[in-house]
Amino acid sequence: MDNLKEQHEQFNLKTMGLEEKKHTRKEIENKSSEITTHQYLIETIQQLQTEVENLKLELKKARSMPSAKTGLAFMIPGVAALIFSMLNNSNILAFIGLSLTFWGALFFFVRPIKYVPSNLLESTAISTYKTIDRIIKDLKFKGKSYYIPPYPKEVYLPQHLKGLKETVVLISDDANSTPSIEELAKSKFLLENPNGICVVPPGLGVLAQFEKELRIDIAKLQISELCEIFPPLITENLQLAKEIEMKQENGQVYLKMIDSTYKNLYTAEDLKSIHFLGCPLASAVACAIAKATGKMVTIQKDNITPDDQTIEVWYSMVEG
Repeated sequence: MDNLKEQHEQFNLKTMGLEEKKHTRKEIENKSSEITTHQYLIETIQQLQTEVENLKLELKKARSMPSAKTGLAFMIPGVAALIFSMLNNSNILAFIGLSLTFWGALFFFVRPIKYVPSNLLESTAISTYKTIDRIIKDLKFKGKSYYIPPYPKEVYLPQHLKGLKETVVLISDDANSTPSIEELAKSKFLLENPNGICVVPPGLGVLAQFEKELRIDIAKLQISELCEIFPPLITENLQLAKEIEMKQENGQVYLKMIDSTYKNLYTAEDLKSIHFLGCPLASAVACAIAKATGKMVTIQKDNITPDDQTIEVWYSMVEG
């Protein structure tokens, strides 16, 4: 009996030892797998960083303009000819040097502009509206859109309110209610009070281009200044429309676009969201009005002429 007990105890000890070994082996395997995962992530990050650096180099190469090299090719012999003309007292060399230097300076400072076809701009924008159309159809939203003004950059906000510095557009299920500051600060896509979704305005990129061209923060401008500055900016600098009219009337802002780059979006594939979000150009103007006034902005209505060449948009400001 005693021998059997001893054998049983020895067997239990061996079994426990085996289980401990298995457990230890599993821990080692888990640790090794974690180390392998971490190494893989580190290698992936390093690879991505390398790709980013390569893309930066390619971008720099793309931005380097052949006109600058051509300008140097003219300026170097031009300056040399001017120096020799002064040393040899030669009028002919002086004229040659001046001509070469002039053309060199012209090539050096005049930069070619890359134009993007308008149909390419339309095709890149249409997917955004199609996606939003599907979302509001699935959620059965019938409310309005509200462009929410961001807090000024210089205003300090605690971490939990950082979302208020983002420009967003709210598509609400209820046309008569707007979300609280706390709800907007969460930077959530789906809102509950009221029911709605917060999306990036389709014209946010165009607005950034406006500010880049103007070299000024639009939040520091008045609506009257926007109405004065935007038409030449859009038609001459950015060439996004043939003619622009923008003015304040009856507490609203009126925008008229003739032969806009985005005009076909209003007639393409029966888009619904284009009418309450506006095309990227109309959306950028809505973002600018919200940013300049610090008030929520909604597109009250729009109108497209039968020839599809002229689009009119009326904006209203909502007291928050």
